[in-house]
Amino acid sequence: MDVNIKDIARISGVGISTVSRVINNKGLVSKATREKVLNVVKEYNYVPNSNARNLKTTQSKNIALMVKGITNPFFANMIREIERQVNLRGYPFLIHQVEDGTDEITAAVQLVKEKNLCGIIFMGGTYDHSEEKFRQLNIPFVLTTITTTQEVDPDLFSSVIIDEMKEAYKATSYLISLGHTNIGFLAKSPLLNETTGNRRFLGYKQALEEHDLPYDPQLLEDCEYSPSSGFNATRRLLNKNKGVTAIFAASDTIAMGSAKAVLSAGLSIPDDISIIGFDGIEMAEYYHPSLDTISQPGTEMALSSVGVLFDLISKRSGNQHIVYDAVLLKRGSCKMINTH
Repeated sequence: MDVNIKDIARISGVGISTVSRVINNKGLVSKATREKVLNVVKEYNYVPNSNARNLKTTQSKNIALMVKGITNPFFANMIREIERQVNLRGYPFLIHQVEDGTDEITAAVQLVKEKNLCGIIFMGGTYDHSEEKFRQLNIPFVLTTITTTQEVDPDLFSSVIIDEMKEAYKATSYLISLGHTNIGFLAKSPLLNETTGNRRFLGYKQALEEHDLPYDPQLLEDCEYSPSSGFNATRRLLNKNKGVTAIFAASDTIAMGSAKAVLSAGLSIPDDISIIGFDGIEMAEYYHPSLDTISQPGTEMALSSVGVLFDLISKRSGNQHIVYDAVLLKRGSCKMINTH
């Protein structure tokens, strides 16, 4: 016979609160009453419902942000805004750095247990997880600025992203409209399927094709999302003597390193080589010259990520997928090619 706490109280001849105090070993209960209740519990093999029992005492309000690529300057303002919005709602907030090569979902499942989380925002990286993997997370979560590689049921997660391919197409088409035909492309793992670099590479390639320009793999350089890596990649590119007149860097951090390499080679920006970056980080605006870029709406994406998460937590809505448009910012590092 299955019994619940009300049955135990009735059979013992005590109140439900008394049974609760005995089971949880909290509060004052006489020795005789305690023994009477425990005898009934034993006789009926009563197992407390831990979920119900813990609901009041351990219901969590903890929100976690799990970031891959935490040193990415583009994430800095987003992280600040997410933290502000979570705190405004009165929820404790923790930031967890996810190292490259770490399984984010496994790490998240562990963190849910350790910190008793009620919601997670994932930020950065490329996720190659199956539906089964996503189903391991039994709390609301949002993927922000994340590329997913597998066909996963969109009802299993929420996302806030930009269309990487479309925005890279926009950047490349802008350079082509200025008369550039030899355009270098710098990104991390551009040929590795479904990475962020690959999505931006596909946009670059599509723009070339649609403007009847040949794709030259010699104009491609694989590099990390850092100024030093962008600097070295640009030096390699320039040393090929391919007549490059423009460079599309898949992040502003790469673009800053690229610009330094161009200037170090005795060339001028934009007179000799035009450069456009991607992200819209503040630092690139104060580089000299200020770098043109595809600016992602980081603050709006942060606000939406928190809004979507709390809609899920409060069950106001199901999973949502929001795609933002980025903006082409012209700051002076690109110009019409000199055909003379």
